[in-house]
Amino acid sequence: MSTVTLDGNPIELSGKFPQIGDTVPPFTLTNSGLEDVKLDNWAGKRKILNIIPSIDTGVCAASTRKFNEKAGALDNTVVLVVSADLPFAAARFCGAEGLENVITLSSFRNYSFQQDYGVSIQTGPLAGLCARAVVVLDEDNKVIHSQLVNEIKDEPDYDAALKVL
Repeated sequence: MSTVTLDGNPIELSGKFPQIGDTVPPFTLTNSGLEDVKLDNWAGKRKILNIIPSIDTGVCAASTRKFNEKAGALDNTVVLVVSADLPFAAARFCGAEGLENVITLSSFRNYSFQQDYGVSIQTGPLAGLCARAVVVLDEDNKVIHSQLVNEIKDEPDYDAALKVL
């Protein structure tokens, strides 16, 4: 169990957050077309998992825009934005913003992702959502960067995430 903060107040998370060198567990999430997709859908690609509480918050929107801009053109790399948002909300946001270099995925049907990746918020007003985190995977799903953002309202360290790629 980990702890992060929201406005300085402790928020408990459950699960084990992936660390550098770990091979992540497989997942099934739902895409904007309401189809279930698996981690294996991106086999052989490097993956940036931009894990956020909700696309409808300023910081989550900013991180989605930044990764769309900074990582979207990287060779053999896909940016997966994961939240508990309904797929409709994420698709609406990306459509309105013209974001074409990220893939939004929802854990709304597959809560095991939150637990398996150690980002399941257990307490406070955001209980049931994902904590803010970035996990970068190599082509074999081995973690090459991981950041569980200590304060949910803070942006992740984009440069550190992109540097490993």
